Amino acid sequence: QVQLAESGGGLVQPGGSLRLSCEASGSIFSINVWDWFRQVPGKERELVARLISGGSTNYADFVKGRFTISRDNAKNTVYLQMNSLKPDDTAVYFCKADIRITYHSGTFRYWGQGTQVTVSS
Repeated sequence: QVQLAESGGGLVQPGGSLRLSCEASGSIFSINVWDWFRQVPGKERELVARLISGGSTNYADFVKGRFTISRDNAKNTVYLQMNSLKPDDTAVYFCKADIRITYHSGTFRYWGQGTQVTVSS
């Protein structure tokens, strides 16, 4: 059984910073893709940042230059460093991972429970 656990959300003033973490635990052979999504009430969940196993990254235009996705393979953890936060960044942030649980298995998709980020003065 694989679980993702996020942490690091909270309340921050505009212009401030937060770092989100997401740790995968359980039976894990490899993590192929890490994603951070966000969602506000009444809207669809949107991709914020992606980190692929080879190390390449992709960012949504609305966070480019402000957010950075990184990982610690030894800890099966992905991070989202968020700088220059704006009120429009307020959302529930979810991590997602595409994981192989054994050498012979296919890839399975797992989601975290979400962590609230509120940017307000």
